[in-house]
Amino acid sequence: MIKVRRYSESDIPALWEIFYHTIRNINIRDYSRAQVEAWAPDNFDQAIWQRKMHSIAPYVAVLDGEIVGYTDLQDDGLIDHFFCHHQYQGRGIGKIMMEHVFEQGKLRGISKFHSEVSITARPFYEKQGFCIVEEQVVNVRGQKLRNFLMESHQ
Repeated sequence: MIKVRRYSESDIPALWEIFYHTIRNINIRDYSRAQVEAWAPDNFDQAIWQRKMHSIAPYVAVLDGEIVGYTDLQDDGLIDHFFCHHQYQGRGIGKIMMEHVFEQGKLRGISKFHSEVSITARPFYEKQGFCIVEEQVVNVRGQKLRNFLMESHQ
């Protein structure tokens, strides 16, 4: 059974592994090697990653003691990170994490959710009730990546 909980500092290395390997193994379907290497670089400063995780305070999805995904919800309804372990995709983990985000939003009085969504994640977000607000191109470490600003009203 998948359980969703608040992250703890000891989770931070596992969250980096999920981020890195999901981008390198899944997002490579829709982005070039140079783009995924810029997005999830080999030499990323782990102190910066740790500060990022502290700032977004994610929720982690745990299955049989293993972290299999993570997401967050900011006070303005932003979902900044939403990643499912590359070896566990298609098993309903993302759906459970999104349901958790919507539940937390309801508890916190958030009814409008928004996220910058990769080409790869767009179909998942659409199945969760998100609509495209605009297509955009973002610059990540010198690479231009296409993504979508999407939102959902709950």
